[in-house]
Amino acid sequence: MDIKEILQDIKKGCAEIIGEQRLEELIKNFYEKKEVFFVKAGFDPTAPDLHLGHSVVLNKMALLQKHGAIVQFLIGDFTATIGDPSGKSATRKPLSRDEVLKNAKTYEEQVFKILDKEKTQLCFNSKWLNELGAAGMIQLSAQFSVARMLERDDFEKRFKSQNPISICEFLYPLLQGYDSVALKSDIEMGGTDQKFNLLMGRQLQRTYGLNKEQTVIMMPLLVGLDGSAKMSKSLGNYIGITDKANDMYAKILSISDELMLDYYELLSDISFAKLQALKDELKNNLLHPKKAKENLALELVARFHSKDEALNAKLEFDRVHSTNELPSEIESFECEGEIWIAKALTLCKLHESTSQARRDIKARAISVNSQKIDDEQMQLKQGEYILQVGKRKFAKLRVR
Repeated sequence: MDIKEILQDIKKGCAEIIGEQRLEELIKNFYEKKEVFFVKAGFDPTAPDLHLGHSVVLNKMALLQKHGAIVQFLIGDFTATIGDPSGKSATRKPLSRDEVLKNAKTYEEQVFKILDKEKTQLCFNSKWLNELGAAGMIQLSAQFSVARMLERDDFEKRFKSQNPISICEFLYPLLQGYDSVALKSDIEMGGTDQKFNLLMGRQLQRTYGLNKEQTVIMMPLLVGLDGSAKMSKSLGNYIGITDKANDMYAKILSISDELMLDYYELLSDISFAKLQALKDELKNNLLHPKKAKENLALELVARFHSKDEALNAKLEFDRVHSTNELPSEIESFECEGEIWIAKALTLCKLHESTSQARRDIKARAISVNSQKIDDEQMQLKQGEYILQVGKRKFAKLRVR
């Protein structure tokens, strides 16, 4: 195997790698000595579903599994009860134990859509953090000063703006770092917003005498469908890995041409060399962006569903959008009595809120029975309606 070529593919899309020489040694040792190594990534089970933003790190770990890695998929059932302060402007509400376990179960069911189950260890950090005890916690907290903690960007901003920072939030980076001690991780992965926490693991591995420092691989945060904010379920700009094949395909086709290349870099299995060739083809107008986007959509839908479902999703999308026909499958809803259009759109799960629905009505992004509307106060009386938002969201509503 060409180690340099492997490293080139691993580095594709990475924002930063700290300890790259050690990474190269781990790969070499696998191919020359058959020695496996351990790659850790932590997930606080704060939401019940994974989306493509989460899969950026998972995809890279899946690639590392092909080159000798055993993935330590760490579910932070202990730390989720504290709440990760990364990027937060206020203390995050901790989850109950029942919420944590429920969400962790969903993660467990979804993660093997990407990772190789045979090369993955599911870990829960309550196993060692519950055993750490008060004495261990005091010893751990003695490793860093308050001044050092305030070097962290989000803490510094909150301190200067006099927003409260709880003591337990100071503990979070220490506990994440201690996870790397307990698991003896060789590599830890995370987003760029996790840098402080990831480096904590390197330092604590030295402090606790592991005679090594984990390599840190940081991935960029995936921008969502809106083209501006990071992908987030709360912002509604996400593509869930459990989305239906047709919905996933249509959402990927909706991204901008500029964003498409980022998605290729962070989500596609395409090699570094092939990605460079793709960029050249697009730059020299040898490949139409729509065709490149279709290829990406087919790859991702096939990954989370199947090749047949991906091809069927393409046929359905082409049929609807080339002939302006309705989708062959539209979810149906019912209600009793006359209903306000904005309320109808939320009832049919086309909008999260009536205020969002009203904004889209003003923007003429809503159609009722194929006719665009701009009347925010429209009432739907007895009958059957096809509601449409944009080009790809449809619902049937029967008003009884």
